[in-house]
Amino acid sequence: MAGGSNNVARMSPRQRMINLMYIVLTAMLALNVSSDVLNGFSQIQAGLQKTSENLSAKNEAQYRYLTYMYEAHPKEVGPLMQKGTEVYRRTGELYAEIEKLKVAIARQADGPDADYHNLINQDDLEASSVMMLDPITQRGKKLREQLDVYRKFVLANIDDADKRKAIENLLSTTVVHAPGTVGPTTWEQKNFENMPVIASITFLTHLQNNLRQAESEALTNVIGAIDLGQNVDRVNQMTAFVVPKSNMIMSGGRYEADIVLAAVDTTRLPRVYVGGREIPGGKYSFSATGLGTHDFSGYIELLKRDGSIDKFPFKSSYTVIEPMATISPTMMNVLYAGIDNPISISAPGVPMDAINATITSGSLTRNGNSWTARVSAIGQEAEIRVSATLEGRSTSLGSMKFRIRKLPDPLPYLAIRDGSGNVTHYKGTPRRISKAALMSAGGVGAALDDGILNITYQVVSFSTTFFDSMGNAIPENSAGASFSARQIEQFRRMKVGRSFFISNIKAKGPDGVTRDVPPMEVALN
Repeated sequence: MAGGSNNVARMSPRQRMINLMYIVLTAMLALNVSSDVLNGFSQIQAGLQKTSENLSAKNEAQYRYLTYMYEAHPKEVGPLMQKGTEVYRRTGELYAEIEKLKVAIARQADGPDADYHNLINQDDLEASSVMMLDPITQRGKKLREQLDVYRKFVLANIDDADKRKAIENLLSTTVVHAPGTVGPTTWEQKNFENMPVIASITFLTHLQNNLRQAESEALTNVIGAIDLGQNVDRVNQMTAFVVPKSNMIMSGGRYEADIVLAAVDTTRLPRVYVGGREIPGGKYSFSATGLGTHDFSGYIELLKRDGSIDKFPFKSSYTVIEPMATISPTMMNVLYAGIDNPISISAPGVPMDAINATITSGSLTRNGNSWTARVSAIGQEAEIRVSATLEGRSTSLGSMKFRIRKLPDPLPYLAIRDGSGNVTHYKGTPRRISKAALMSAGGVGAALDDGILNITYQVVSFSTTFFDSMGNAIPENSAGASFSARQIEQFRRMKVGRSFFISNIKAKGPDGVTRDVPPMEVALN
């Protein structure tokens, strides 16, 4: 285009249009932000966001420690707790306000579903200006004023001069004008005017990091000012302890233990009391009695340096189980039909009230710590399954199978009285009895009384056989289980040294089965 304005005048309209388009394209290229620069901002934003999260977690831990100290020593730490809480609260409020601005700028650029962590229109040069420099909302100006107020507040909670200076620079809103700048430039204009969206959001995240750094310095200063003087209990010995909930765990059960660090001042050892009685050295031991779970409680006394005493209550429990060994003859696992079979069920280390049991055939009932099985299917098997409710869930403890058998046949007897007047069972020869003892027996009984099964049967009928002087047999039938009048008359006629037989005995057991009972010979003295 050399030659001045005359050259322009001599250009064709087409050439003029081409030149104009070239000028516009050059201007657009000058305004366009390199994609490499935008990607660099994205990486910086991600790194700053992670740093912000780490600082937030650190400050949260500091505030929890301050709260713990306040709960332990409310009187001494109270004023400092107020300062720390105010720092924690005001920092959180301003941090949240900046977070809202980041979301608003992102939505201005990408729409209502925008995510500033994954911006689409990173190079948008208008969104930041619209949101932060709007003369009506004045969000940028309000943020600057909030930063100025917060800066003055937080600096008042930092005593170290060097740290105060560093935090003041971090939160400064003073603008240093670049050479050649015409007219005043505000803090908000410098940071948000014609700035790509990703650059503005990165700047706000950086500002949040500065807030967290200032908060950390202020909380550190507050915590460092805690001075409990002579009222704090100093320690000179620390020991690690593992305190299990139980030293006995069943297979499949949960092991639980508190792993703690105990700190003591060996110059002022605490005094331990259980049930009002002092336990020397804190070593609590005794001989356990009484099956089941037992509770105990007490307190620990600690003499403070100012002469006052602190009391720390505690409580715990223990379970007493009976020493036992399970010996099971597998060939003798038998349940008898029609009667109550007592069953003993226990498990080492498990309270009796936590044990449950079921049976696959018949019924199994519980009475306190004992069980009773009742079955009827003779010739079959019944399985007893045992479980325990531990930690809120059922745990299987095992099972055992039993054969169901018919009750054995009983033996007959006569209920007579001995010389001391006690009733005994006479079961026939070779033992002999007196005629008076025979006459006192009202009838014939039948029972299993071997010391294992003690079961009485109901005699339904029987007969007696006597022999006369010629050797002839004289049979007599009973009236149920009692002797008949003719049988009693035969007893009266018997001579000393004679005997007779009781046979054809039929007895009904508790299982409802009537069976034949072996005969017996009765001999007189």
